[in-house]
Amino acid sequence: MTLMTTTLPVNSMAACGVADWPAPAPAPVPAKSVYTECIEEENKHKWIESEKAGYDLGEGCIQRWVEKHWMGYLRARWVEHLQGKCFWVELDRGDFGLLEREFKEHKELLDTILDQLKTGKENLLVLLWAINAQIPTETVISILKALDVNSRRLVHRFEKQR
Repeated sequence: MTLMTTTLPVNSMAACGVADWPAPAPAPVPAKSVYTECIEEENKHKWIESEKAGYDLGEGCIQRWVEKHWMGYLRARWVEHLQGKCFWVELDRGDFGLLEREFKEHKELLDTILDQLKTGKENLLVLLWAINAQIPTETVISILKALDVNSRRLVHRFEKQR
């Protein structure tokens, strides 16, 4: 008895007529609330600091988190939104995935600028960095204008009480 073996073509899916199927859809991007997710960060901070102190530090501990970390937290969420990694409902819908559409030819420069903005640097400091690093300021300015970091500020619930 002789076994017959068949060698399938490299694209055996095409031979089965599967090649015409559409590619699988990308995984959906999560939509989250900056304010809701922030509560978890606040509570982690409060728990850690309360453990260190040996007693519950209460709402004052959360207010200190807001003063120290809110802007950095918000900036990091904003960058995720710009990168298209997470849709933050409080942020501008038109900004979602902006970095996927713009500045592809300046990806390395853009990443460096975003890293600086995430750490809390303002436009002027980024521009001074570019001048010192002898990077063409026209490109840096066009990126900073598109990002428009100064218009992307959200007020935290404790900041409203001031």
